[in-house]
Amino acid sequence: MKVHEYQAKEILRRYGVATPRGRVTDNPEEARQIAKDLGGSAVVKAQIHAGGRGKGGGVKVGKTPDEVFEYAKRIIGMQLVTHQTGPSGQKVKKVYIEETATIARELYVGITLDRALGLPVVMASTEGGMDIEEVAAHSPEKILRQSFDPAWGLQPFEARSIAYGLGLSGDTHKKAVTFLIALAKAYVETDSSLAEINPLMITGSGDVVVLDAKMTFDDNALFRHQDIRELRDLDEEDPLEVEASKFGLNYIKLDGNVGCMVNGAGLAMATMDIVQYAGGKPANFLDVGGGANEEQVKNAMRIILSDSAVKAVLINIFGGIMRCDIIANGVVNAVKEGGITVPVVVRLEGTNVEEGKQILRDSGLAVIPADGMKDAAEKVIAALGKEAA
Repeated sequence: MKVHEYQAKEILRRYGVATPRGRVTDNPEEARQIAKDLGGSAVVKAQIHAGGRGKGGGVKVGKTPDEVFEYAKRIIGMQLVTHQTGPSGQKVKKVYIEETATIARELYVGITLDRALGLPVVMASTEGGMDIEEVAAHSPEKILRQSFDPAWGLQPFEARSIAYGLGLSGDTHKKAVTFLIALAKAYVETDSSLAEINPLMITGSGDVVVLDAKMTFDDNALFRHQDIRELRDLDEEDPLEVEASKFGLNYIKLDGNVGCMVNGAGLAMATMDIVQYAGGKPANFLDVGGGANEEQVKNAMRIILSDSAVKAVLINIFGGIMRCDIIANGVVNAVKEGGITVPVVVRLEGTNVEEGKQILRDSGLAVIPADGMKDAAEKVIAALGKEAA
């Protein structure tokens, strides 16, 4: 689960991380008053769950409260397009009004999970303000990495090593060490999957201050963090993904036209690969899981078919814990309730596979049976061609 910048900063402040003063608003007139309270000048920041806001025109510096008012009026309600929103962009509903500061240096610090090590890792770079992917592609030697044990937290000697690597010294070095330890503690204790500070500001007076913050949290751990769970902004999420989450389905919308219903994340990835290999493009990642019931399958099918971009559906189920007859019943019920307007290719294997195939045959639905993943992918692409024609 993602949160907005202002929410991430609120969380970080609980751990003693220094951030500029600021307040969020959805009203330009209130933005003007906030700027007055902050001393006159202020930064107006669009609050959406995407990076690259500045390049898209979503971050502006107002030198006076009146300028802040004008920028807030312009940004609130705009459809902000960045490299992370896609071409359709994201509507801005709130802005964060933040005090200005004298910036001496901009650094990058992020914490995420190193899956190879099974440990969180701090990544830091002197190239603050740039996308870390861009730095990794062009100047990988400028990225420092330091893994740490979450049971003990980031140790002072580890934090000192990072601070030295960033070229910090004196009081600024000490403040950076304190910041890094606090950030690591926040990451671990909130069950984050990402805590990214870009840029981390070194002020003219040598203070270490978070200029921009992004935090993402492990959905499976949110039951431990009701306060964070309440920060979820459904307006920032794809409506179909929100709908799928209500039924315990793992759904991610993609930009293709072949809807995929699969059980198991590994099989889902393999299915998307083979669809691409056969010449198609997946419209979604949808994993119904190993223990889905008939109702979940019905809703999964309904969600796939409600995407207007879907021109054909591939159902690829390997029954282990999941029984093929449950899948078949769910598909039949979903199609009967909502109707079917696109070709549906079904590949079933495993537990109760013959029962599942018989249910589909008896339903009278115009589903296309397939044997094996290759056959299924080729048939769905062939059916897609007929649909397009």
